[in-house]
Amino acid sequence: MGGLQKKKFESGAVTNYITRNKARKKLSLSLPDFRRLCILKGIYPHEPKHKKKVNKGSTAPRTFYLLKDIRFLMHEPIVGKFRAYKIFVRKLRKAYAKAQWSDVERIRENKPGYKLDHIIKERYPSFIDALRDLDDALSMCFLFSTFARTGKCHVQTIQLCRRLSVEWMNYVVASRSLRKVFLSIKGIYYQAEVLGQTVTWLVPYQFAHDHPTDVDYRVMATFTEFYTTLLGFVNFRLYQSLNLLYPPKLDSKAETELKAAGEEDYAMDSESYLEKLSALSASLARVISTAEEEEAEPDHFPAEGEDLERMEEREKAQKEQEAQKRLFEGLKFFLTREVPRESLAFLIRCFGGQVSWDKSLCIGSTYDVTDETITHQIVDRPSIEKQYINRYYIQPQWVYDCINAKILLPVEDYFLGVTLPPHLSPFVEEKEGDYVPPEKLKLMALQRGEQPGENFHPSQDEEEDDDEEEEVDDDDDDDEEEEEDDEEAEEEELADEANLKKMEQQRSQGKALSVKVTPGKVKAENRLRTEEEEKAEEKRLAIMMMKKKEKYLYDKIMFGKKRKVREANKLAAKRKAHDEAGKADKKKKKAKKQ
Repeated sequence: MGGLQKKKFESGAVTNYITRNKARKKLSLSLPDFRRLCILKGIYPHEPKHKKKVNKGSTAPRTFYLLKDIRFLMHEPIVGKFRAYKIFVRKLRKAYAKAQWSDVERIRENKPGYKLDHIIKERYPSFIDALRDLDDALSMCFLFSTFARTGKCHVQTIQLCRRLSVEWMNYVVASRSLRKVFLSIKGIYYQAEVLGQTVTWLVPYQFAHDHPTDVDYRVMATFTEFYTTLLGFVNFRLYQSLNLLYPPKLDSKAETELKAAGEEDYAMDSESYLEKLSALSASLARVISTAEEEEAEPDHFPAEGEDLERMEEREKAQKEQEAQKRLFEGLKFFLTREVPRESLAFLIRCFGGQVSWDKSLCIGSTYDVTDETITHQIVDRPSIEKQYINRYYIQPQWVYDCINAKILLPVEDYFLGVTLPPHLSPFVEEKEGDYVPPEKLKLMALQRGEQPGENFHPSQDEEEDDDEEEEVDDDDDDDEEEEEDDEEAEEEELADEANLKKMEQQRSQGKALSVKVTPGKVKAENRLRTEEEEKAEEKRLAIMMMKKKEKYLYDKIMFGKKRKVREANKLAAKRKAHDEAGKADKKKKKAKKQ
């Protein structure tokens, strides 16, 4: 006398998932349209925990989506637009087949379209959420803006990506929010701090682009369609925050300077005006502001529970940041034609410098190479024929290294034809115990204001400092030994000088020189200590060379061991306390009996 019998695969995890084909049929969409809709709405496949149960006992490979996500898609207005577009294509094909050209024109005029504004508002409820998700959008837009117009992608998409990326660069220049830059094999990594959010993006080098055959450009184009809408919203809001006109326009003063430099007057909506903006050599026009909107320095009060030390640290960091923003102020740069013009112009303008180039290279040059006020000329050749005595001729890496170091580095290491120092990544932060390259230590010394000489060995100095910290008790003995070593070294130097004088006198008199060999002193070493140090160094290097998965497992194992040791110590302490309590009870009982 039981109730209804439960059927297999009709309850549990099965009810939470749906296959891709069933989801597609539920929405009445083709596979490309379904994929496109999922990308725009940010819905991705999910791997079930028990795939065989969800797949109703089958082991066939299938793609699963959450059922609640598909139900969410059923209320999307874009689904209706996709269906309307399918009908539009079918009608157009019929009109072409029947040669009804008037109908073709009429159908084309009524082509259905859609906007993604509501999806942007839905996926990003606040502006900060949009800024946090801007990394991929910027990288994709900068990538598409470098594509050649070969038919792999719509020309309108390439032009839109170029316009949005130029607007973003102009904002970063105007706000001076760039913080780090790194030249890698993939391209140039930039990092900016926008309204308190860190935004990192990748810009490919300006080489001839060869489209790979194994990349699905339709999927990339769908992502770009979403990202361009997002970036347009963000650019508009950011320009408003700086009181700048949007779409951006050049300042009237900058336009007159460009005309005076020999540039022609172009139409506002033309592609040439976009080239003027992309030159990044002129300031942007601002909205007319009232006296009330002028910026005033805010008063800083410590928050509740905030120490004065933290407040001082924050103020110090702000001062350093302000100093970095004015890194190239007062400097005038001139770029030769073989250097990456856009990247260097972007960086120099972000940090307050003036930049120009040859008129034949690109639109937007502000002064010629003959200008005597130029302080730095960036050249990427082994030598140059005509040189001016009142300016430095340096390689492009100097600009990138100065930005990462936050100081103006010595120009001697970056002269023409000189072997350049290694370009260190600013995104790598060494922890305590990690290996720090000597170049990084030298740079840190320069940042502290020290002037390391040619015989600077920072690694040795640091090792000595570490030894001093570890062996605090043996300081007096070490000082005595060092004094004795110094005295012995001075005596040896005096003896060597006397021997040299004697040898010179004998050589002048024509006598044969007698060479005396003195045996060296063997320094006593603590073998146990050296072995322990070697073992510790080997262990540290082995941990550093681990792969991510192995490192994760190693950390997990070590954490488990430490936890077991802690638990064992706790149990031992409890046992000890219990034994002591038992002894105290026995003593009390004996005392009572007596």
